[in-house]
Amino acid sequence: QVQLVESGGGSVQAGGSLRLSCVGSGYYLSSYSMGWFRQAPGEEREGVAAIDSDGRTYYADSVKGRFTISKDKAKDTLYLQMSSLKPEDSALYYCAADYHKSPQYGGSWLGSNEYVYWGQGTQVTVSS
Repeated sequence: QVQLVESGGGSVQAGGSLRLSCVGSGYYLSSYSMGWFRQAPGEEREGVAAIDSDGRTYYADSVKGRFTISKDKAKDTLYLQMSSLKPEDSALYYCAADYHKSPQYGGSWLGSNEYVYWGQGTQVTVSS
């Protein structure tokens, strides 16, 4: 059974940085596409960044140049390095994983409906 556990969230002032981690078990990280999503209260879940099984990365326009997604295959860990954080980045951040080689719906790995497995989330709060 695939399990995903996020960590690294916290409170930070605007302009600061955080690195989120997502440790996976029950699957081979290198063969899965993975993504980071976030959801603020009253908002829909949105895709932030994704990395497919071939290592290609995808970013939401709102985080390009500030966030970097990466994975450490040896540690079965997905990361999201977040820099120049803004108050509007505050949300519950989730990691997700899927075993398909290409998106099945909508054509983008930033779509939440592309993922089968989800973590419980880690909270990020950015104060101004």
